[in-house]
Amino acid sequence: MEKNFNEEQIILLIQEPETLELGFRALVSLYSKPLYWHIRRIVLTHENADDVLQNTFLKAWLNLESFRGDAKLSTWLYRIAVNESLTFISKHKEKYSVEIDNPELGLENVLKSDPYFDGKELDVQLQKAIMKLPDKQRIVFLMKYYDDLKYTEISRILGTTVGALKASYHHAVKKIEEFISNLD
Repeated sequence: MEKNFNEEQIILLIQEPETLELGFRALVSLYSKPLYWHIRRIVLTHENADDVLQNTFLKAWLNLESFRGDAKLSTWLYRIAVNESLTFISKHKEKYSVEIDNPELGLENVLKSDPYFDGKELDVQLQKAIMKLPDKQRIVFLMKYYDDLKYTEISRILGTTVGALKASYHHAVKKIEEFISNLD
């Protein structure tokens, strides 16, 4: 059975050529689940989240030597995951468009056809509201609301100021509230 490593131990392992592979396996073991769920909330379906997660770890593996250690390993991985998720969405934008007037198309169809999504109608409406947000507001909302990250951590991941993040989150919440309240 493989030992569970913490982030500091993993950093030491990936810095040495002899332990690089062990360190990367430990990194995947430690971060697969939280990164999967973070990505899943952005790209919505299990299959897409798996693809983006694989791309995230592939990119991390190929760029391990560029990790300087001046940020947390988790911050670096989340940054890669966010970028890979946004790249995926931009390549598949038509699939993620919210079709309010025709619920058989767009996001609702994607969510309801996903066997791993067991949400109720309100969950579908919340996801519709979130997907209507501009990319930056959506990512900030997801990281704060679902991942419960502190603004300082989100700031390091996204490379923006805490003040701008607070404003983005506030605007996102207001837009979501407005969308949900207009459902009646």
